[in-house]
Amino acid sequence: MSYPAHPDLDALTALDRDHLIHPVAPWRKHEQRGVTMLESGQGAWLRDAAGHELLDAFAGLWCVNVGYGRESVVRAAAEQMRKLPYATGYFHFGSEPAIRLAAKLVEISPPSLTRVYLTLGGSEAIDAAIRLITQYYNNTGRPAKKHFIALERGYHGSSSMGAGLTALPVFHRGFDMPLPNQHTIPSPYAYRGEHRDDQALIDASVSALRAKVEALGPERVAAFFCEPIQGSGGVIVPPKGWLKAMREAARSLDILFVVDEVITGFGRTGPMFACDAEDVDPDLMTLAKGLTAGYAPMGALLMSEQVYAGIADGAPAGAPIGHGATYSAHPVSAAIALEVLRLYEDGSEADGGGLLAHGRRVAPHFAAALDGLRDHPLVGDVRHRGLLGAIELVSDKATKRGFDASLGLSDRLFDSGYRNGLVFRSFGDHILGFAPALCFTADEFTLFERRLRKTLDEVLSAPDVRALLK
Repeated sequence: MSYPAHPDLDALTALDRDHLIHPVAPWRKHEQRGVTMLESGQGAWLRDAAGHELLDAFAGLWCVNVGYGRESVVRAAAEQMRKLPYATGYFHFGSEPAIRLAAKLVEISPPSLTRVYLTLGGSEAIDAAIRLITQYYNNTGRPAKKHFIALERGYHGSSSMGAGLTALPVFHRGFDMPLPNQHTIPSPYAYRGEHRDDQALIDASVSALRAKVEALGPERVAAFFCEPIQGSGGVIVPPKGWLKAMREAARSLDILFVVDEVITGFGRTGPMFACDAEDVDPDLMTLAKGLTAGYAPMGALLMSEQVYAGIADGAPAGAPIGHGATYSAHPVSAAIALEVLRLYEDGSEADGGGLLAHGRRVAPHFAAALDGLRDHPLVGDVRHRGLLGAIELVSDKATKRGFDASLGLSDRLFDSGYRNGLVFRSFGDHILGFAPALCFTADEFTLFERRLRKTLDEVLSAPDVRALLK
């Protein structure tokens, strides 16, 4: 369905071109292309300023888990704005929403986590983790432990330090990253690996972590960072048991185990956190995105009592721990997060008792929609868990050969999908990523599959694409 275009669309497009810098975009290309301006949203649906209606199968940027237009969230924000729009966390000040949110996060997170530092988002949560881990080892008499290990294809934000743990070339190029103390081990990428079975892949990851720690020196390694499912690296889904095995390996190596649940948290993979599925108890955990469902900026770093006490007790008596931000523990974001958490757990009659439960009920429809495309000539691999999934496209199913970047296929896939009224993530290596809101219905997943198949068929019909297929 189409609607009237925004009356100032041309003027706004010109202003955007002249003034607004867009994240992770080719700047000059964006000036030439122009902005795709979004205007409104309701449930799983978006409308752009040109009047085009879209089924959002990516929840904004992996984050609008409760869907658009939740009036109870808007009310929570408005009420807190009227009552107390800002409260600093410095100088021992605080606010009721932030205090209640910290307690709630501890209640619902793995039992190893007892302390919460509230941030503005995932990148800041990762940055805080790196800084506070450094403080922890300095304060506990192990100042040599300064090296960090992460996964190839991992994503841990784009802060000055976190971007080094992010192992994607675009976040390193021109930024002098990674830093000399940042290292990676292979991704648990089953489709592109040569492991005979799931256990062999798990064993290979454990061996790689052990080998990297040994090469660097156990006394010099601080922590291992990982996503339970790698998001921006192409939705790489490790086998069940991988996360638990890596936790046990980190423990035996005397390094901190940091789980980045910025994408996987808050029902995205089924349970509240992906850690819950394997009873994994991390030393630190980073959160964002679904924490406020994208309605306001907020992230969180959760840490164990051991890490907290090591920092607190090792500092000079009465001296502040020198890490903070003006908007940490913002009361409006915290009020929004509390209401979003209520919707996950309690929800409304329409949600059938809560959005987490609803998400689990409709996840089989999502799986069926993706699995139903396995026979498509372009599809090499389909992978998913809960409401997080991907399709990897190839030119030859037998050899798993992809497509040359010069084909510009990623942009063509996204553009075709957009014309067909579907939003998804089109990665540069021809992986399509999906993260539908937890409020998606079975009928919407039927429509999702229909529009996605049409998109793949359109791209397949292009002569230059069809000529490459084997």
